[in-house]
Amino acid sequence: MLFKTRFMPLAIALAFATGAQAQEVIKLGHVAPVSGPSAHLGKDNENGAKMAVEELNAKGIKIAGKPVKFTLMLEDDGGDPKQGTAVAQKLVDAKVQGVIGHLNSGTSIPASKIYHDAGIPQISPATTQTKYTQQGFNSVFRVVANDAKLGGTLGAYAVNKLGIKKIAVIDDRTAYGQGVADEFIKGAKKAGAGVQIVAKEFTTDKATDFNAILTTIKAKNPDLVFFGGMDSVGGPLLRQMKALGIKARYMGGDGMCTEALPKLAGEGAANEMVVCAEAGGVTPELQKNMDDFVARYKKKYNADVQLYAPYVYDSVMTMAAAMQQANSAEPAKYLPVLQKIQHQGVTGMIMFDSKGDIKDGALTLFTYKDNKKTKMEVIK
Repeated sequence: MLFKTRFMPLAIALAFATGAQAQEVIKLGHVAPVSGPSAHLGKDNENGAKMAVEELNAKGIKIAGKPVKFTLMLEDDGGDPKQGTAVAQKLVDAKVQGVIGHLNSGTSIPASKIYHDAGIPQISPATTQTKYTQQGFNSVFRVVANDAKLGGTLGAYAVNKLGIKKIAVIDDRTAYGQGVADEFIKGAKKAGAGVQIVAKEFTTDKATDFNAILTTIKAKNPDLVFFGGMDSVGGPLLRQMKALGIKARYMGGDGMCTEALPKLAGEGAANEMVVCAEAGGVTPELQKNMDDFVARYKKKYNADVQLYAPYVYDSVMTMAAAMQQANSAEPAKYLPVLQKIQHQGVTGMIMFDSKGDIKDGALTLFTYKDNKKTKMEVIK
């Protein structure tokens, strides 16, 4: 009896050790620009991924009967295509089982080939460039609407709802900026025969001085200026428009449609002058789910959601759901399930078409009142 009692703690310890070893670690990669001009958006995305993984682990999920633990490899692409492909290769070499990201189209598109060649599924929470899902890769997905819908809808709205006739267009020469600007022009021209594109100018995603192009645009006296790019450029551009006395309305896509835009544009510059759109939308019946997420995010990070954190959260949860349904975290085994997934997220029902685009993707139009981003309407 003494012999058995003396060795009982060892037996218990070995049992716990065996249980711990049986826990499978599932490694997910997340990529966003957490440095550079869009760092505030990248950090927002990263926070969404962290929230999802923490909540998954708190649930004690099992796959194929075994307890699993989700971990994140967090990488920074700086919004730069070269850095984006470098970190993509790093994630492949680390043998991650799935990737959430990237934020920018210009980094997500070249990285997608690296993930595809390695057989690793990629869900982007923010990439809108139409080309992303038209490369013939069966492993790329997005949970937001693409530029064809985003830009096209904004173009039609400008003409049909705002009565715009003369439009100046500026883009930042990135894959995203050019893409959304081109689709906006198509949508505006399709919506109205009398629409004039009176100026088509370009800048860069790191520019700070827009005096030359804005002086040219001012001479054309447009009703509206459309900007294809991110808020880090779109805000200062609006500030300089106001300083030059350009009284045109201002419109842009999701990249500039952030809580930070009024601060970047200067006091009062954005008020009642801006219409922008997020490449996603929550219909009224799902608003409570989104409100609950926003409240949890605020409590956890003591910060407001900037833009795409809820879509990152849904991307992680959707990938995890596919693994659970496939009873495997191996990419080759859960990818076919991911292609046919139906997952109810905080942003809506996540389902993909044959190319990996979100089915029935919505858009949300916003304006700014009293320096606050204010929802106008959700368009399906």
